[in-house]
Amino acid sequence: MGLDRAPEESPETERAAADNRAAFDRTGLRPGRSVRPGPPDTTVKILDRPWAAPIALGPAAGRTDRPALLRAADAAGLPVVHPLARHDLAHREPPAAGSAALLLPLGSRDGAGPPRPVPGFLPADWAEVERLCATSALPVLVAGIRTASDAARALEAGAGGLVTDSLAALPELAAAVDGHRPLLLGGGVRTGADVLVSLASGADAVLVRRPVLDALLADGETDGEAGVAEVLATLVRELEQAMAFTGTASVAEARPESLRIGHRPPPARPRPGPDAVYPLRKAELHPSLSDPVLDTMTFLNEVTHRFPDAISFAPGRPYDGFFDTEQIFTYLRGYLDHLRAEGATEQDIRTALYQYGPTAGQIREIVADSLRKDEDIDVPPESIVITVGAQEAMLLVVRALTAGPEDALLVASPCYVGITGVARLLGVPVTAVEEREDGFSCADLEAAILRERARGRRPRALYVIPDHSNPSGTTIDLPTRRALLEAAERHGILLIEDSPYRRVSPGTPLPTLKSLDRSRRVVHLGSFAKTVFPGARVGFAVADQQVVDEEGRTGLLAGELAKIKSMVTVNTSSLSQAVVAGALLAGDGRLSVLNAEPAAYYGDALRTTLRALDARLPEARRTALGVRWNEPTGGFFLTVQVPFRADNAALARSAQEFGVIWTPMNYFYPQGGGHQALRLSTSYLTTADIEEGTERLARFIEAQAPAS
Repeated sequence: MGLDRAPEESPETERAAADNRAAFDRTGLRPGRSVRPGPPDTTVKILDRPWAAPIALGPAAGRTDRPALLRAADAAGLPVVHPLARHDLAHREPPAAGSAALLLPLGSRDGAGPPRPVPGFLPADWAEVERLCATSALPVLVAGIRTASDAARALEAGAGGLVTDSLAALPELAAAVDGHRPLLLGGGVRTGADVLVSLASGADAVLVRRPVLDALLADGETDGEAGVAEVLATLVRELEQAMAFTGTASVAEARPESLRIGHRPPPARPRPGPDAVYPLRKAELHPSLSDPVLDTMTFLNEVTHRFPDAISFAPGRPYDGFFDTEQIFTYLRGYLDHLRAEGATEQDIRTALYQYGPTAGQIREIVADSLRKDEDIDVPPESIVITVGAQEAMLLVVRALTAGPEDALLVASPCYVGITGVARLLGVPVTAVEEREDGFSCADLEAAILRERARGRRPRALYVIPDHSNPSGTTIDLPTRRALLEAAERHGILLIEDSPYRRVSPGTPLPTLKSLDRSRRVVHLGSFAKTVFPGARVGFAVADQQVVDEEGRTGLLAGELAKIKSMVTVNTSSLSQAVVAGALLAGDGRLSVLNAEPAAYYGDALRTTLRALDARLPEARRTALGVRWNEPTGGFFLTVQVPFRADNAALARSAQEFGVIWTPMNYFYPQGGGHQALRLSTSYLTTADIEEGTERLARFIEAQAPAS
C-alpha cells in the first residue's frame, strides 16, 4: 500500500525539531531510586481519557486516518491526533474514527507576529481558533505555541490542549499553563529517554511523528501496522527503562532533578492581580492522585456510560430485585422496638437516631451477637468499631498499623483495589504475594516477609479475602487457613481478613480466620453492603488485639481505630446503623437466615455462567484457543484466562463491537500482572442476560484470539 503524502512542515518547525534533537542529545539522565516497589507506571489520563503512556501519534506520521496506523495505536492504548487541514472544513469531512483530538496549527509567524499559514493547513487566526474550539466535538490541540502570551491566548480561546515544537520553551510554557490544560511537545522525539526528558522539562506528553513515518515508509509490502506497532512498543519500553534508571515511579513524578544538563526551571509565578485566578498544580497535590489505581473504576464507568446497551459483567454489586423500599421502614421500626424493650426512653431514642452517636458505633452489641451466632467469632462489643463501609475499616487499620516509612503492607495478589488505594493514599508500601494457580501459598508469604526484612522493611500485616475473593473468586482451603495463622504468629505479623462474600454464597462456609484465631493475630473486617444493602454504607472491624503504652497501660486496638475515625468521619450514620440493626434483629442475628434466598440466587447465577461458558466454548475449542477459567463455588466473581492482552483497549472493542463489558484483571495486580485475564461478575445479571452476555463474550474472544 502506498504512503499518503504527509503534511508539509514549515521551515520553522523543521528547525525547531533539529534544535530539539540537539538539546535531547546534550541532555543526560541522573540515576535514582524509586521509593515504591514494582515497575514504573507509564499510564496517564489526558483529555479525560486514559493513555498507556504519555505518547500520541502526531500528524507527520502520514495520514492519521490510515487504518493500519489507527489499529496499531489502539492496540498500544495510545491516541491519534488528527490534523485539521483546509479540505476538512471545505468538504465538511468528519475527523478520522479513532482520533483522540484535532490538531489546529497556528502556522508560522512573520516579523510582525501574526500567523502565516502552513501549506495544507487551515490558516487559523485566534478568532478561528475560538470558533473551532467552541464547535468541535473533539478536543482541539492548538499547535505552534511558543510564548507565554501564545499560551494565554490559547487558553482564553478554549483550547483543549497546547502543542509546542520547542523543547527549550517547555519550562516557560508549563509555568504559564500551570496544569490548566495538557501541554505536549511536538517535534524531535525519537526515543523513550526523549519522552522522559520532555516530561521532566514540563510537558504532559509528546507527539511522535518521524519514527512512525519511518516505520510506514520502511514497510513497503504490507500496510505498515506491524512496523508502527513495533515502534510504539519500543518507545514505551525505552520510557519504562529511563524511568527505572532515574527512579521515577510514575509519569506524574517526572522531575527536572532527573536531568543532568539542558534544563532551566520554570520562572516564578507572576504576582497575582486583584482579580487573578490561578489553578492548582496537579504536581503540588498528593502523588497518589496521579496513580492509575484511582482511575481504574473511572474508565470502567466511562465505558459503561458510552455503551448503555452492552451487557455488563463488571459491577460487583447485589441484585436490585431483592430490595424492597418498605423493608427499610420495617427494619427501622424493629430497631426502635428493640430499644424500647431494652428500657430506652423516647429521649434516648431521639438521641440514638438524630445525634452523632459514639464514634465506635451504637450497634456493637447487636453486631457482636450476630458474629457469635453466624461465625463463631466470640469477642466483646468493645473490640468492634462500626465503620462507613469496609473501605473505612481498611483505612483505619492500615493507618494504625503503619508507624513509619519502613512499615509495609502485604497483600494477596490479585487483590481488591480498595486496599491498594488506601495504601497509596497513606503512602504505605505494598508488597504483593502472588496467588498460584492452585491457591495461596504460605511458603510464598514467608519468602515475601524475609525479602522485605532483608530490604530493611517491617511487614506489619497481610490483607486477604479468604472466601470467594474479589477479583479472582478463589477460596483458601482449611489447611492453608491454619498455616496462615501459624505463619502470622511465627513472624509477628497480623492478618487483615476481609469477608464480604461469605453470607451471599450458597452452602456452609469454611471457618473464618478470626474464628480459628487463638493468639489475636486476625483483624476481621466485615460489611453489610452485600447482605443488607449497599446504600446503608455500614461495615465494621473486629480489633481485639491488646495495645500497651509506655506506662504499661493496656487497651484494645479497636480503641485506637476509634481515635482515628474521630478525625475522619466522626461517626457512622446513626440512621444507617439503626436500619442494619433492625435487619439483624429480624433474622435473630443470623445473616445466614436473612440471606438464604439471595445466596441461592447468586449461586444459581454463578453456575449458569459457568454452564453457558462451557456451552459457548466447549473444552476442545477453548483448549485450542488457550482459554480457561476457574470454577468458584460462591461469591460474585470468576476469572477467565485469555490468549491476548485483556487491557482497556480490548475492553473498549468488546463493548463497542460485541456489546459485552468485563473488567481487566490487570487492575487488581499492584505490582503488575494479569494482562491476559478478565474478571466476570455474575451477581447483577438475570439468566437471560447471562445467556446473551456469554454468547457475546465468546464471539469477542474468538475474534480477539490469535488465529489457530
